[in-house]
Order: sequence, then C-alpha cells, then structure tokens
Amino acid sequence: MSAVKTDSNQSYWAGVKRQFRKKKVALFSFYIACMLGLVALLAPFLANEKPIVCKYEGNIYFPVFKQIGVDFGMGKFPQELLNVKWKKLNYDFAIWPPVPYLPLNQDDNNTQSVSPFAEQNVPSAKWKHWFGTDELGRDVLSGMIHGTRIAFTVGIVSMFIATILGILFGSLAGFFGDENFRMSRGRMWLNILFFFIAIFYAYGTRSYILSDALSESFAGFLLQMLISIFIFIAVMGIANLIALPLKKIPYLKQHVGFPMDMTISRSMEILVCIPTFFLILLVLATVKKPNIYIIMVIIGLTSWTGIARYIRAELLKVRSLEYIEAAQSLGFSKARILLKHAIPNALSPVLIAIAFGIASAILIESSLSFLGFGSGDTVTWGALLSSARQSSQAWWLAIFPGFAIFITVTVFNLIGDGLTDAMDPRLKS
Repeated sequence: MSAVKTDSNQSYWAGVKRQFRKKKVALFSFYIACMLGLVALLAPFLANEKPIVCKYEGNIYFPVFKQIGVDFGMGKFPQELLNVKWKKLNYDFAIWPPVPYLPLNQDDNNTQSVSPFAEQNVPSAKWKHWFGTDELGRDVLSGMIHGTRIAFTVGIVSMFIATILGILFGSLAGFFGDENFRMSRGRMWLNILFFFIAIFYAYGTRSYILSDALSESFAGFLLQMLISIFIFIAVMGIANLIALPLKKIPYLKQHVGFPMDMTISRSMEILVCIPTFFLILLVLATVKKPNIYIIMVIIGLTSWTGIARYIRAELLKVRSLEYIEAAQSLGFSKARILLKHAIPNALSPVLIAIAFGIASAILIESSLSFLGFGSGDTVTWGALLSSARQSSQAWWLAIFPGFAIFITVTVFNLIGDGLTDAMDPRLKS
C-alpha cells in the first residue's frame, strides 16, 4: 500500500511542478522570491560596517561571522576589537561588503536626506550612498537590504507558527469529526480540567518570564517557550496517568465521543472575528518593550484558521477513501493513520495558504512600521516609508521601500495564484 501511495504522490507532485512551470508569471515570481530570499539570508554580508575578512595587527579576523555568533550568544569579540571604529582601523588588508554601512548607523558627513543623485561627501565611490540617506544620515540601501531580512523573517516565522497550529487543529477536526474521537469518561473530564491547569502553569505563571525573554532575544524566547510546552505536556501527562486507575469505576470507564470538529470550528469562527491588526496594536501597547518578535508570534497565532479550514476540508474527503479504510482494517492506530497516511495526502492546499499568508504577514508588519508601532531598534521597509512623511522632498524614501513592498507582496500573491491553478485537478493531463 505504501509503495502505491509513494508512486501516486510522486506523480501528483510531478504534475503540480509541470503545471506550475507552465504559468510563466508565477514561475518568474518564484525566481524573484528566491532572489529576495537570498538577499535576506546574506544581508549581513551585503550591508555591514564591519569587513567580511580582515588582517589587523598580524591577526586574521572574520568580523561579520563573529557578529552573527555574538548575536546568538556564542562568544564575544576580542577585547582589542570592542567599541572600535571599524572604518578607521589600519588594516593589513580588508574585504568589505558591497554596502559598507549598517541601517541604524549615521553618516555625519551626509545628513539631512541626501539624494542618490546629489553630490555626496564620501572618500570614494566605494562609500557612496547609492540609494541616498534619510534625515538622520542613515544609508537607505543598507536599510532596504536588512529590511528584506526582516520582511522575510516575519513572513516565514509567522506562517511557520500558523502552519503548525493549522495542521494540528485542522487535522483533528477533519479526521475525527464529532463522533470518532472517543475516550473514557474519566479521561475526558480529567483532560478538560487539567487543560486549564496546564495553560495556567505553562503560560499564565510564566507570562513575565516569556515577556522578558521576548524583549531580549528570539532565541531566548524560543527556549522559554519550549520550557512552557514541556510543562504543558507534563501536566497533561499527569492527567492521563491519574485517569488509569479510574477505569476500574464502570461509569468512568465508559467511552464517550468528544465533538472535536464542532469545538475547533466554533473556536476558529471566534478567532476570525478578532482583527489581527488591532490585536497586535493592543498587545504592543501593553508590553514593556515592543519588538518584531511579538509581531511574528501574534500574526502566527491569529493566521492559522485559514490553513486549518483547508486541512479540515481535505481530510473530510480523505478519511473515507480506500487506503484509509485499508489501514483501519489492518489494525493501525488512529494516530498512525492520521500522521502517516491522512495528513501527507491533504497538505497540497496548505502551500497555497502559506504563499498568501506570507504576503499578508509582510503587509501587516509594513503597515505597523509605517504607523510607528514597530521596534525602534530595527529598520524595516515600513519604517523607511514612514520617514518619507517627514521629508516630503526626499522622493527616494518613498519610492524604494514602497516599490519593495509592492513587488514582494505581489510576487507571493502570484505564486499563490500559480499554485492554485497547478493544483486544480481539472488542469491535469
């Protein structure tokens, strides 16, 4: 059964790939998205005030690589390189990034919004501000490059969170429905009771810890979130251990059905009624130190409903197909059938939702930054666009970030349209 399934999957995805290649606009958009993703990935090496590699006082250093490690808490700069003016050091040799500026650093010789076509006070063409500067003398091209990294990080991380939640809840609702998820009455009551206890101890009592970690670094927040998840799983495990001796009581031993589909569907309807944009504004107004990570998490926690609906609809069809019935007749557990057979054959619409979701997340983050609700320690496309309001004559502050937002959102929407057509079974030949 698995061999047939694998061949079927290979032929299906080969057909999707073939159909997608026929959509020239979508394919070209995919290439543009890959190029932007490469710029986002290599941003520290494309725009930085530190050299990529240099030889200083007889020692070879890799400052950009070292800075990446320092940002992740892996080591520190040598004492002789702390708080130094990198551009003023006397190197034996140095290889600089194409744009030798950081987005937040000011060039005191080119302040008050210098145009990219105006005469600039720079030592040579290597130090030229090719996209001009803002009103504080910060390089716009460097901000655009690092803004690409912020935009893609927001889109990918938020949709990763949304995809995990959407697949989890959508698969539970679609596969089990309202009648197929059954457990003993005692286990159900204990799981419902301990669910709220687990939420309280895993997230309620640790809310300040999570908030402080989120304010400091995303890596620290992930660590604290993993601890909270472990606490949640541990509390729910205790509930199921307590339920084991309750099976001796006939009334509590009886198996009853839990309306999984109805519960998750009603929860999705409630969540959809909450505007994501205003929810983010509310949270940012209450946290001690707003940052980009909070925006990622909130977008992810509020964007999973679309993916869940796709998965639910697909599994309502998949669960009645022959290979699912064959797996059930072979005595496979429901968890194995769901994870190994049902979900892998219902994931195709998720790609479409992810493409549109990334575009939506980027647009939300840009809107927040434009309104001034983003983090002050990062330069984003929306923040650059917002600075154009203070300098109406600085056309480059509006054109470059505005065009970047337009291109990126349009590209991901076109990729989503291409995937929609490529996965349409009526177009298969």
